[in-house]
Amino acid sequence: MEVAKKVTLFFLLFVFASLIMACGGGDNTENTEGTGNGEENAEEVTIVYATGVDTTGSTLKQIEAFEEAHPHINVEYREMPADTGQQHDQYVTMFSSQSSEVDVFNGDVIWTAEFAQANYALELDRFIAADGIELDRHFDGPIQAGNFDGKQWALPAYVNASFFYYRTDITDTPPATWDDLIEQAGALQGEEGTEFGYVLQAAQYEGLVTNFIEIIASYGGYVLDEDNNVIINSPETIKGLEKLAEIVGSDFVPGNILNFQEIETENAWIAGDAVFARNWTYMQSSSDDDERSEVVGNVEIAPLPAGDEGTASALGGWMAMINRYSEHPEEAWELVKFLASEEGQKILAVEGARAPTVKALYDDADVQAAGPLFANPDFVEGLSTAVPRPVSPIYPEISEIIQIEVSRVLVGEQTAEQAAENMQSQIENAMAD
Repeated sequence: MEVAKKVTLFFLLFVFASLIMACGGGDNTENTEGTGNGEENAEEVTIVYATGVDTTGSTLKQIEAFEEAHPHINVEYREMPADTGQQHDQYVTMFSSQSSEVDVFNGDVIWTAEFAQANYALELDRFIAADGIELDRHFDGPIQAGNFDGKQWALPAYVNASFFYYRTDITDTPPATWDDLIEQAGALQGEEGTEFGYVLQAAQYEGLVTNFIEIIASYGGYVLDEDNNVIINSPETIKGLEKLAEIVGSDFVPGNILNFQEIETENAWIAGDAVFARNWTYMQSSSDDDERSEVVGNVEIAPLPAGDEGTASALGGWMAMINRYSEHPEEAWELVKFLASEEGQKILAVEGARAPTVKALYDDADVQAAGPLFANPDFVEGLSTAVPRPVSPIYPEISEIIQIEVSRVLVGEQTAEQAAENMQSQIENAMAD
């Protein structure tokens, strides 16, 4: 009996020792589970990054650099439609069904509040705080565009803004104020074969909203305040809208200016028909196109003219967000952080000519060499003054209200005061529903 007990005890001790060794007491080189002590031992994960069509290859360069820095995270690139509306609808379809098929996605700057309120996007504040991310390294406008209800839901991937274009063969001094523009556009119209003093976007569509937002901001007017209160009915908004109506109703703009969108503005500009123009950054490229442009070598950009409170331009661009239903939020955050970082944005600037939001990159020699605008102080100033459109989950409704009421002013159906009152009440009602 004693022998049997000793054998049993020996057997149990042997089994116990074997279990200890199997659980890591020895040199287990096959262990790939995350230890929490570093990425070298982290579990390999694949996340999906969705963004619009990129013909430059810069997105793949970003992914390559990210994967090199994070060996345990593989990134699957999913190319979304070029059409922004189609992208939006596909994301809504995915996220409304709580799909986890996409982890990180780029969204238009006007989507943030909608996706936050609908529980499509994951709030980023805990990640930002834990990693000590300094948001003030970016231009203020894109950070504001990613913030809703006091929380940060997105970080900027790259930025766009509206600018003032002028013909250097006609004038060396662009107008400093909107009143200067009215004076110069009238006086210089007809120089060097031009038909118009100024072209902009005044059709009833989203582009009119951006023109309206920036001109009222230059006078100190806004649609919403920081607490999401409607403040559009103000003397500042009225003054800015009156100035816009004065410009659109002048003799120095095309007679069909109320039909002008970006494409009509661009066509008139590169045909050499205008002294001044308002458009987005892409028009610099078409201005320098030898095959299309009649103004090659005679175009410069400047910040838009100033109102009583200075200059302002409308913010465009794209924001990186995390799908709330991602199964890998920590790894998704690492990618979002990289896309918004100096390293990630430099790749996009150098390889894809996308304007960074990290201010320091405009002093980088490689970035300056990647495009003439990046070394232009006026370009940097214009980006720094870009203001976001209203950050609201019902932005499409707000946009439609503004389009209709502003258009009624431009065609002479109502005054700026009446429009401001109408927009105030209609936006308040829309937000209360």
